[in-house]
Amino acid sequence: MSDPKQIKVVLDEAEMPTHWYNIVADLPTPPPPPLHPGTKQPLTPDDLAPLFPMGLIAQEASTERWIEIPQEVHDIYRLWRPSPFFRARRLEQAIGSTARIYYKYEGASPVGSHKTNSAVPQAYFNKLEGRTRLTTETGAGQWGSALAFAAQIFGLQCDIWQVRSSYEGKPYRHVLMETFGAHVVASPSELTQAGRALREQFPDTTGSLGMAISEAVEAAATDPNAAYSLGSVLNHVLLHQTVIGQEAVKQLAMFDEASADYVFGCAGGGSNFGGLAFPFLRENLEGRAAARIVACEPKAAPSMTEGEYRYDFGDTAGLTPLLKMYSLGSDFVPAPVHAGGLRYHGMAPLVSHCYAEGLVDAIAVPQLEAFEAGVLFARAEGIVPASESNHAIAGALRQARAATETGESPVIVIGVSGSGQLDLPAYSEFLAGEMVDG
Repeated sequence: MSDPKQIKVVLDEAEMPTHWYNIVADLPTPPPPPLHPGTKQPLTPDDLAPLFPMGLIAQEASTERWIEIPQEVHDIYRLWRPSPFFRARRLEQAIGSTARIYYKYEGASPVGSHKTNSAVPQAYFNKLEGRTRLTTETGAGQWGSALAFAAQIFGLQCDIWQVRSSYEGKPYRHVLMETFGAHVVASPSELTQAGRALREQFPDTTGSLGMAISEAVEAAATDPNAAYSLGSVLNHVLLHQTVIGQEAVKQLAMFDEASADYVFGCAGGGSNFGGLAFPFLRENLEGRAAARIVACEPKAAPSMTEGEYRYDFGDTAGLTPLLKMYSLGSDFVPAPVHAGGLRYHGMAPLVSHCYAEGLVDAIAVPQLEAFEAGVLFARAEGIVPASESNHAIAGALRQARAATETGESPVIVIGVSGSGQLDLPAYSEFLAGEMVDG
């Protein structure tokens, strides 16, 4: 029997990250700033103050390399962090691979995904500033569940607009949010001016993250006690997620691996990918590694591989600042594929900047290939991955099989962003042969 230490590594609590890592400090060129939609000038803290607390605004604009994690946040992180890191030996055997495959698993968090890494500090900083209500959007529901969890910890009201296709197709997701005390509605809704306008313009729409963002932003902007919380895209969200990559770099070394050759993460808005990728990118920038870091996006919403790098709105109604990002257009409505968390028209400005500078790569993965990979992973490793995570697994399997054909033995790291236990209807559709590609 294999030595368990050679299969799984869990850091001691004392080895948890004490700071978030800010990639901006180490980038060869500074990223383009967000712009005010009216003046087209760089945003100021005052421009963001109606939506976000100053603690998060400071993080958004920071150029400091390390930002200390508040003790109150660190204490809550201990519920699930550090998260485990595995050598996927059974997966290697299943595909006859010569590659050494590892994965970082974020599904052990209270809501089964990486999203709690940012939800908790966002709720904390809002509570600190005296806000009493949080509004947000969610796609598949991971972010909504995470914010609902964090809001109840800090005694905050939480109102969530969930993309209609996911609200209807993944009913247990909004049940989970409601269990934590949140109020959840399908977007576009009749509760906001933006929602009513979108329903009139697109009466049969399945919704999109851009539409749901418009509703959540409007709700926060019209309530002085409310703040808007975003689960991806913005700098401070990716910052919070870097606990993933920091732990993974350290855990990989505990397997006596000098560095990764390839790192694969799923990418929709960019929070999971950035959180995993940026600490590995730091290893590259400081000359300790030369990993190829790959964002795996859905073929149904290929913002990086098919979008344009330009300033665009983060939402459909044009209520957000203008962000320099790879975008398919703020009015783009992707097909209702099951990876709802990846159905976004743009990519995080920091990830987009790194891609434009050639520091990271991107591939698009069709839905059927993603679920084929997810089922193979589940049968080999005993973990059913989230629909979104399947894209990263598929990308890694492409590379592992290619390496086997050439006889190479690269070190491959996969970010498994969450559990797929609430995605079982999607797996049922795939196993029945009823899933369409996309």
